[in-house]
Amino acid sequence: MLALVRKQLKSHPALIPLLFFIGGGTAMSMIYLARLGLRNPEVSWDRKNNPEPWNKLSPQYQYKLFAVNMDYSKLEKNGPDF
Repeated sequence: MLALVRKQLKSHPALIPLLFFIGGGTAMSMIYLARLGLRNPEVSWDRKNNPEPWNKLSPQYQYKLFAVNMDYSKLEKNGPDF
């Protein structure tokens, strides 16, 4: 398979940027999916020791990748403690 790709790249050098950007996009999407699975509070990997991880987060914990005009340090907790 790799020999076929190498042969095609030698005969069609315009495919090199295409493969580069497809590989980069694939890598970035896999990194984002890993970040969602590991950092998001809605995902629970350990149900025995920590069945509801979202209850242990403070209101100042920023888990979003990008927040527009949001200052997490000034947020206060509205609900009860569980």
